[in-house]
Parts: sequence; structure tokens; C-alpha cells
Amino acid sequence: MALLEQQKIQAKAKSDVNFNTEKMLPISEIKEGILILKDSGLRSIIKVEGLNLDLKNFDEIQIILEQYKRFLNSLTFPIQILVRNTYLDLTNYLDYMRHNIEKITSVSLKNQGKDYLDFLEKIDSNQGLIFVKEFYIIVPFYGEQSKETDQIKKSWIEKFTNFLNTHDTIEEIVERYRVFLKNKKELKTRTAVLIDGLNALKMQAEELNSAEVVSLLFRMYNPLLDSSQASYAGDEE
Repeated sequence: MALLEQQKIQAKAKSDVNFNTEKMLPISEIKEGILILKDSGLRSIIKVEGLNLDLKNFDEIQIILEQYKRFLNSLTFPIQILVRNTYLDLTNYLDYMRHNIEKITSVSLKNQGKDYLDFLEKIDSNQGLIFVKEFYIIVPFYGEQSKETDQIKKSWIEKFTNFLNTHDTIEEIVERYRVFLKNKKELKTRTAVLIDGLNALKMQAEELNSAEVVSLLFRMYNPLLDSSQASYAGDEE
């Protein structure tokens, strides 16, 4: 009986190793802020600060939308736009407030500061009370235009089944790195075109580095855990 239980435990442990989240993702590794996919495709991620159109009048809004439309139509490659809803993390701001409230010499101002800090701490304790939107652009590159088009046209089921085999050979790993060295310059060019175009539209855009990419992926796949636990240990259209 004990032997049977031990065999069940070992089988479950083996299953957990073979089918953990990391292995099931289409990502092979992250280098220089670039995601290298298991099919040798490359991705870079740009974070974009959105514009508040509520502060613009009708004519300004129309001009911005027209410029944005022209910019998108001028692109010669596909992109993916990702919008994430997440709660506002007040941790750093609360630390800043605590540190500076202690420096206040006026008793009345210090008490007001503490009341304000208590108010913010109640909000922060109810995660999800204040939501913010994060905007990202995923930039793809495959090297061959035909392959890039074929990958875009694939259904999500085909894309999923293509990377179910998690056992890479040495030859596959070496080939992916060779493709990375060959194509990363072209991907960086695409990324620069997007950043320059968005900045021209007064939309602040910045490419994520490796640590920021890992942190983003961690928060996406572990939404219930503190984002501060995401540390660097070095997608799709």
C-alpha cells in the first residue's frame, strides 16, 4: 500500500515537472529585452503612456485620431496592442508619505498628513478599488516575410499545439540563438520606428528591458501575487 502511494506521488511530481506554466509558454528565453519564442520568432515590448482625450476639445481629438490612424496605416509590419486593467499600486507612494510626514514640524499639518496616509492605506488594503490601464505594443519579427504571414494567419489552437512539445534539442537551442543574432537588428529597427512615431504623437513610449519584461510576464500569469516578487532570471501578433 505504501509503495502504491509513493508511486502516485512520484507520478504527480513528474507530471508537475513536465507541465508547469513556464514550459507551456511559447517563450524559450529572454535576451536584451527581446523574447525568443520556441518557433524562433522574436518579440519586443513597448510600454505606452495613453493620452487623456477628456482634456481635449473636439477639434483636438479629431486631429489626434487622424494622426494616429495615419501612423498605423504607415506601418509595414504587424503589431499587437495589449491593454491591461490592473489596480493602482500605492506602495512606493505610501513609503514616501510616511518618510516625509515624520519630518513635518507643525502639529496640525502632521496630523492632517497622518489622516491622509490612513485614507490611502485603506484604499491600498482593498486592492482593486482603484484601477489603472496599462498599454503595451508587442512588436514581432520572424526574418522571413512568408513565415511571418503564415504565423499570423494560424489559429490560436494551431499556435498552442505547436509548442506543446517542451523538449528542445541542443540543435534547436543553438538554431534559435543563431536566428536571434541575425534578426535582432531588424526587430530593433521596427521598435525604434514605433517609438519615434508614438513620441511624435505626444504619446510617451519606451521599450521594456529584460527585467521589466520578466516582471510583466510574472504579473500576467500570477495576478494574485505581489508584483515585487517578480525578479529577473535570465507573443504573439
